[in-house]
Amino acid sequence: MKKAFRSAFDFLLFSNIFMALCAVAQALVTFHLIDVKPIPAVTGLLFTSTLGIYNFSILLSKPKHPERSSYKRVRWFFSHYRLMVTFTIVSLLSLIPLFFLLSMESRILLIFLSILSFGYGLPLFSIGDHKFGLRNIPGLKPFLITLVWTLSCVLLPVLEAQDQHLSDISTRNITIMIAKRFLLIGALTVPFDIRDLFQDKQSGLKTIPVAWGEKNAYLFCQFLLAGFVVLLFLFKNNGFNTDFFALTLTAILTGWLIFRSKWEKNEYYYFFYLDGVLILQYVVLVVVGFLFK
Repeated sequence: MKKAFRSAFDFLLFSNIFMALCAVAQALVTFHLIDVKPIPAVTGLLFTSTLGIYNFSILLSKPKHPERSSYKRVRWFFSHYRLMVTFTIVSLLSLIPLFFLLSMESRILLIFLSILSFGYGLPLFSIGDHKFGLRNIPGLKPFLITLVWTLSCVLLPVLEAQDQHLSDISTRNITIMIAKRFLLIGALTVPFDIRDLFQDKQSGLKTIPVAWGEKNAYLFCQFLLAGFVVLLFLFKNNGFNTDFFALTLTAILTGWLIFRSKWEKNEYYYFFYLDGVLILQYVVLVVVGFLFK
């Protein structure tokens, strides 16, 4: 039983299905905050696009001997190579009908995000014989990840809700919502760079932990989360409502998890506990809202 559970758990995490569910959960957080019922085309597109793009990026970065990789995720992924290729193709193809179910504004946004997402991993640029993608540009990797996630999970649901006349949220509150989500996602990207600190140093990749040091990187995360809490208070001028306390609780938990995310932690810690905050945030919102109706 334990072995079967571990196999199922590995499949959920390392196939990127869990990450796709995180994207859906973040869209549901947005729908909750703007008081709109979830739009299936949006959640469906976020699930399939996240699954497809994450798998596509891993396929692009295949090492020469994946079975010898120090990362269990890489060993698992390429030991199920055909299945992962199938997942990727089906996911990316399913984006086509979902794309045409959305408004023109959303389509334009998605085209922009697609360029960033594929440019992140594809070796589109070259210096001499060295080819590289956007992720290899110093300081750009965490910014790109944070930007794509924020615009996908905040602006896309808002645009669709407004197009269907389901929401009349102000530009001010949209801006605050984008800013606070940017701070939260940004804080969550840094621990992954701390985990890869020594590898990034050797490869010459200038991440925040490499440039500022591990301790300062942790403090930077807490600073971002503090900004997130401040913006929670300002959103819709609601002050200390149930959403504020629910999201502040998850921000405190995130800060604690980040402080515990030492570079020697195993991969389950990062891909389940840290990424899982994105799902937990929606769960806590629903539970707290139900308890304090």
